Amino acid sequence: MSDKPQGLGMFQSVPGEYEAYNAATTNECPVSGMAADFKPFSEEYLADPYVFFRRARAEEPVFFSAEMDAWVVMNYDDIVAIFQDPETYSAALARHPVTPLCPAAAEVRDTLQITTEPSLVDEDPGTHRDHRRIFGDAFTPKRLAEIEPRIRAIVARYIDRFIDDGEADLVAQMLYEVPALAIFIFLGASDEDAVKVKILGSKRALVNWGRPSDQEQVEMMANMGEHWDFTKRLVDAALENPGDNYMGDMVRIYRHDASKFTINYLYKVAFLMMFAGHETTTQASANGIKALLQDRAEWEAICADRSKIANAVEEILRIDSSIFAWRRIATRDTEIAGHKVKAGQKILVMLGSGSHDDAMFPNGAKFDHARRNAKRNLAFGHGAHFCMGAPLARLEMKIILEELTLRLPHMQLKPDQDWAYIPTLTFRGVQKLLVDWDATANPR
Repeated sequence: MSDKPQGLGMFQSVPGEYEAYNAATTNECPVSGMAADFKPFSEEYLADPYVFFRRARAEEPVFFSAEMDAWVVMNYDDIVAIFQDPETYSAALARHPVTPLCPAAAEVRDTLQITTEPSLVDEDPGTHRDHRRIFGDAFTPKRLAEIEPRIRAIVARYIDRFIDDGEADLVAQMLYEVPALAIFIFLGASDEDAVKVKILGSKRALVNWGRPSDQEQVEMMANMGEHWDFTKRLVDAALENPGDNYMGDMVRIYRHDASKFTINYLYKVAFLMMFAGHETTTQASANGIKALLQDRAEWEAICADRSKIANAVEEILRIDSSIFAWRRIATRDTEIAGHKVKAGQKILVMLGSGSHDDAMFPNGAKFDHARRNAKRNLAFGHGAHFCMGAPLARLEMKIILEELTLRLPHMQLKPDQDWAYIPTLTFRGVQKLLVDWDATANPR
């Protein structure tokens, strides 16, 4: 395997890098009224994109956005069809920056010893299939069962810190750090490093999928170098002394047959997991608790019967996922719902819209903890690139809800909050979640 950059990997920003995909010109695409109203970085859209999604599904579920230079796809069935055809709809675009890197940030990037070869989320179907069998299959029930008590202890410890206060910001005081600690257990890293790595990656979603300032881009690239160096030290330590954890499992596979993947590829997987493995869970948990507390009957239902929490997690992932859009690029001329798409054109699949599609989820805008097909949500994608970390994310969210419903069933949202979300094209997460309760009524 080559360590040279391929395709449209992370941090690339020059238009010429699309040449291999024979990018089509956008002026041949009709721009409709729906496209004109699609403003994915506006405050109104970020506050509640589902209003626009509902209208688009009814009026124009596939349209071309000149602003995003991409076809936008809204319906569940069309999104699933795209995911099921990775040969036509390549994942190579997944991590490519929405906003090209400014010259200063690109200069910092070029000084870093980070290779930009594709990894699990954006490699070609054949390579991905082989790697998925290795890295995805290692997310075993045994590994999850081993770390469950440790995650539960971490969650309980964080609740202990504020339970007698009568109020908390659940994002700042628990949800920000707990998922990072959980992924570090899985990878065999220490708790002390988790928060540091969380901070280093704090602007990663904004820089990859948002409209960052030049200064934010420069800061992120500098942090990225430090994060990459940490990742290499973690993997190198495991190569010297593989532990009884996921990273140790990967090292043992490599030692048994070094042809399966390179050490650099192992660096890349760990690097990816130390971002995607916690940021998404932080945001999904915050969105979900907000949704539950806004519909008091739903919250009280899972407090009364905590066996319902596992399915409630699926409904959280459906109703307001932390990843509500993703990207593909056409490798050949094709059609989506009768619209002609040319080779090289980009496609924005609106996962959040698909997961609200009434054709698949009746009354899709309504939270229903007992929804029978909630698990068919698109929060983790679909098909070959379905998120391999889904079992760990589901476990963490389940534990968080189990502990909160047990110890703070009387918790409620503070009124009149201003909900602030990350201003990105693909990531969605409320940045504060203020709650309060009568501490004298805490269950004992």
